Amino acid sequence: MKELQLKYGCNPNQASARVYMKDGSDLPFDVLNGRPGYINLLDAFNSYQLVKELKEATGLAAAASFKHVSPAGAAVATDMSDTLKKIYWVDDLALSPLASAYACARGADRMSSYGDFVALSDVCDVETATLLKREVSDGVIAPGYTDEALELLKTKKKGKYCVLQMHSDYTPAPIESKEVYGVTFEQERNNAKITADLFKEIPTKNKNLPASAIRDLMIALITLKYTQSNSVCYVKDGMTIGVGAGQQSRVHCTRLAGNKADIWWLRQNPKVLALPFRDDVRRPNRDNAIDVYISDDYEDVLADGIWQDLFTEKPEPLTREEKKAWIAQLHGVALGSDAFFPFGDNIERAHRSGVDYIAQAGGSIRDDNVIETCDKYGIAMDMTHLRLFHH
Repeated sequence: MKELQLKYGCNPNQASARVYMKDGSDLPFDVLNGRPGYINLLDAFNSYQLVKELKEATGLAAAASFKHVSPAGAAVATDMSDTLKKIYWVDDLALSPLASAYACARGADRMSSYGDFVALSDVCDVETATLLKREVSDGVIAPGYTDEALELLKTKKKGKYCVLQMHSDYTPAPIESKEVYGVTFEQERNNAKITADLFKEIPTKNKNLPASAIRDLMIALITLKYTQSNSVCYVKDGMTIGVGAGQQSRVHCTRLAGNKADIWWLRQNPKVLALPFRDDVRRPNRDNAIDVYISDDYEDVLADGIWQDLFTEKPEPLTREEKKAWIAQLHGVALGSDAFFPFGDNIERAHRSGVDYIAQAGGSIRDDNVIETCDKYGIAMDMTHLRLFHH
């Protein structure tokens, strides 16, 4: 296939849209089902690069959940606890390593992942397809599909679910270009490799980076490589738990992603796990309800009586003091930044969400202040000298 006509561009008024190869060669992917749109393909190709690099870096099956050209979540296959299976609504499913990776990628931020585009590093198996079938999602890209998985996905969205297969032998040209306002931009592709060799310069007093932390920091940096900048990423146990993308201020990225990490952790609080949902409440509505329950506005919602539409009985609120005490128990989080931290306030905020390990480019005139703030909390911080802006 030399060219693919799309439904429209970024918006319906941009009616003429297509994708093709400048050199006239065939497109490096096949459409197995559905009709992809412009934004679908932007998400597909960014996310596929991400999971491909995660697999190369860790040797583990990887998955990503993309929305609007940034990852809502990404993860590699690791053993999931019973608690995580419950909060990700997969405790009733048989999970392959690839399915587990997607459950964790989507679980990082289930509200943002609603209507996502999915990338898989490995051939999609029936366990992963079964999980995809019941989630609200726009499409998936993978290097292949088992026959049973493909047939199952073809029934999703009344037969309109977008299923793409990337050619595994495809290598993009070393130079990439795009147009903005009629002006062509050209640059070398960002082929920087994220490996364990990046984590050798540790200027903080705590220089202990265990293998699990190095893995999580690699996941954070690879995720950031395909996240709209400015961006930071919190990772724990092989999965992102908070991604802050496209903010003009780095501390706002750190706060945004830190708030997402806090919500991820609060979802595991016993009070949240015990919420008495009505049987007829769908998973997306449960996710929304949990987000409200965790928020500071929940007591107002209780007073309004909306709880009756969601729960069999009125839940006891999770108080601000209880939330603060629960978040204080979160530790072992790795944080990556796509550029240097200009002030120690980023470290102060990261510490509140359990960050013990940091990787950042370094090079700020206030590096000493950032290092001093890390030392204040016993955080081990690595200077990679590698900026990972993505626009």
